[in-house]
Amino acid sequence: MSNMVNSVTGTNFGSIKPSQKQQALETNYLNFTNGQNDFAQQYLPEIYEAEVERYGNRTLSGFLRMVGAEMPMSSDQVIWSEQNRLHIAYNNVECTSATQIRFAVGGTGINFVQNVVSPGQTLVVMNPATGTELKVLVSASSTAGGYGLLTVYPYTQASLTSGTVNLTSATGLKIFVYGSEFVKGTTDQSINSVTPSFTQYNNSPIIIKERYQISGSDTAQIGWVEVATEDGTGGYLWYLKAESETRLRFEDYLEMSVIEGELSAASSGVSTLTPATGVTYKGTQGLFAAIRERGNIVNNFTAASGLSDFDSILKGLDTQGAIEENMFFLNRATSLDFDDMLASLSAGAAGGVAYGLFENSEQMALNLGFSGFRRGSYDFYKTDWKYLNDASTRGGVANTSIDGVLIPAGTSTVYDQQLGTNIRRPFLHVRYRANQADDRRMKSWITGSVGGAYTSDLDAMQVHFLSERCLVTQAANNFVLFTASV
Repeated sequence: MSNMVNSVTGTNFGSIKPSQKQQALETNYLNFTNGQNDFAQQYLPEIYEAEVERYGNRTLSGFLRMVGAEMPMSSDQVIWSEQNRLHIAYNNVECTSATQIRFAVGGTGINFVQNVVSPGQTLVVMNPATGTELKVLVSASSTAGGYGLLTVYPYTQASLTSGTVNLTSATGLKIFVYGSEFVKGTTDQSINSVTPSFTQYNNSPIIIKERYQISGSDTAQIGWVEVATEDGTGGYLWYLKAESETRLRFEDYLEMSVIEGELSAASSGVSTLTPATGVTYKGTQGLFAAIRERGNIVNNFTAASGLSDFDSILKGLDTQGAIEENMFFLNRATSLDFDDMLASLSAGAAGGVAYGLFENSEQMALNLGFSGFRRGSYDFYKTDWKYLNDASTRGGVANTSIDGVLIPAGTSTVYDQQLGTNIRRPFLHVRYRANQADDRRMKSWITGSVGGAYTSDLDAMQVHFLSERCLVTQAANNFVLFTASV
């Protein structure tokens, strides 16, 4: 057999001669780097023991810990009630004659509408299309044909259709009650009793699972490498390194599941699946889904128009709970848009609105980022949300459907049945299944016959992870979702 020549060392493999000493010579080099062998060679290659953290901290969780809380529950469903508005108002009102206006009533659940306007009450009738308005007195109120019917008479002109403000066939009107007026001696007026109502919402927990497995043979031959993990641990591990990463990944899933979760619709593909247990997949309503259903959406926010786009957000918050302190969690592009919007308010020179504030000086290093600001009666705190920037999730693409969220820093007072007292909870919080015997916030256990577990004849170590949880998004009307598309 002819000799083969190593193109790297020039060694003739047919003339390899063993050395009497541990010396790396050209004549005793063994070429085991063809991908078919491992490091069990005469001379080991030079190996860096520490892993290179080329992606930095790879974990994505932490968002809910900053803005919410976690609390146990014992049921398959969590139900909460939210107050409706205090004052009486109706949108999409039509003017049907010189003295009559109407609005749709009926519906079920959260869409239920009834006519609670009483004779003798005074209304403001607004036309959003033209900005005109009339103050009117209600003389009669009834319900018929799916409409609330009001007979009204203006204070400043003869009728709704004659005078300075002409509402002939007008649609899309808004009305609200601002008071009432009765004449002397009035004893028999049909005044409607307005019963306070509330809107009820619910969500259900989902079961999240993960598993890591390694065979008994692989645990016997360990290649030691110095590792550092995102949870602060480190040391010389190998096969348990993979278990550690499985745990970290599962902890991220606990947060991602309740942020991205969707309820299973009646006609969806998921609803047609029939698991062996016979229980259908129901899904859970995550943060994004809750804001899309009950919150506010801002599409394609940009700093190009200065404060005008942002001020429209403030006007929307004014119509809701007007919570003073709010937090922005944004992707990189939208965060920079906010920086550009705020930076455009100052020319960056002496006399500019930012020059000289907060002990700034001409020699001070230029800071083009803003972490907080106040506009109108609101305080805003801004931070980048890694989940929206990471290339393995929503980052790394040209167009993403979610650019950020605005979370109000508010709390609600509710009665806790387990504690037997009123407690204050953040608008955003996680509920997980737990009782005195079993806590399903995050369970982990080992099965098999390796690694200290002796539960079966399986020649492997299995590490199991499980959680059962859901997100409660209360007062979602105060949340804002920034999207790249509606």
